[in-house]
Amino acid sequence: MDKKRMRDILLAAGLLLFAGILYLLLRPGGEGAWAVVTADGQEMARYPLSEDRQVTIGEADYNILEIKDGAAAVIEANCGDHTCVRTGAVSREGEAIVCLPHRLIVRIEGGEGPLFDASVG
Repeated sequence: MDKKRMRDILLAAGLLLFAGILYLLLRPGGEGAWAVVTADGQEMARYPLSEDRQVTIGEADYNILEIKDGAAAVIEANCGDHTCVRTGAVSREGEAIVCLPHRLIVRIEGGEGPLFDASVG
């Protein structure tokens, strides 16, 4: 085997190892993580991120919360701006999804903390 091919193989193996380490460090959820649903300032429900489910919150003004693969996301809502849907999935302590028109907050409690303590700039 020539040197160039050997370097390519070593580079590919190194990239795979690096990707595996990143996955282990940054994977979502964690032991004991919960999606806490609050509406009008009142806690309505707590759902473990370890159990996949889909829940409709509200009736006339509704949001559909999906918990899947250790993360929570609002996948559908009948609010005007759909900011809650565009927020995407949350999985780490302190992250939240907010729907201002429906006065709804989905907050992550427990589990792993945020990736960063603070930002600069």
